[in-house]
Amino acid sequence: MAQIITKTLYFKLVLVLSLLAMISISQGINIGIGVGSEDSTAACNSVHGAVTGETCSTVATEFNLSLQAFININPNINCDAIFVGQWLCVDGSA
Repeated sequence: MAQIITKTLYFKLVLVLSLLAMISISQGINIGIGVGSEDSTAACNSVHGAVTGETCSTVATEFNLSLQAFININPNINCDAIFVGQWLCVDGSA
């Protein structure tokens, strides 16, 4: 008799947890503490308009930045497709 009650309790627990998981997924909610991460945004203090022939490396060197620092303050940059007139952050924080 006790074994049947235990199985029933486990079944109900699994059922409730499954229901919570389905609700969480459908609502886009993370259940738990410390789940996910906070969004960080780059703050830009000064910009530069790209000119013909510039690359991420040349702009970073021109403004005394490491390439990684330049990429950090320009998080959405595609270094293979910089176009003339593109605004590039050259001073800021990530």
